Amino acid sequence: MNTQLRQVSWISILALAVVVTAIACVYARHESRRQFTHLQSLLTDRDNLEVEWGKLKIEQSTWSTHGRVEQLAREKMQMLNPVQKDVTVVQE
Repeated sequence: MNTQLRQVSWISILALAVVVTAIACVYARHESRRQFTHLQSLLTDRDNLEVEWGKLKIEQSTWSTHGRVEQLAREKMQMLNPVQKDVTVVQE
């Protein structure tokens, strides 16, 4: 009877180990899929941010052209090119 009880105990322990392993595998697969979905979302966000960065760089280069800066200096700051008598040339 003692050996039969041991066999039942071992079978129960092994069955429990199989069930726990199966649950762990299902959980790992679920977590893997969840992480992959999150990764895809982050990659989409990254791509959208890169597109926006490109647009902002183009906008910055447009706003900082020499002609635009000169136009703003004349209109908003009333700056003018100096006349010849106001220019001093310094030589070393």
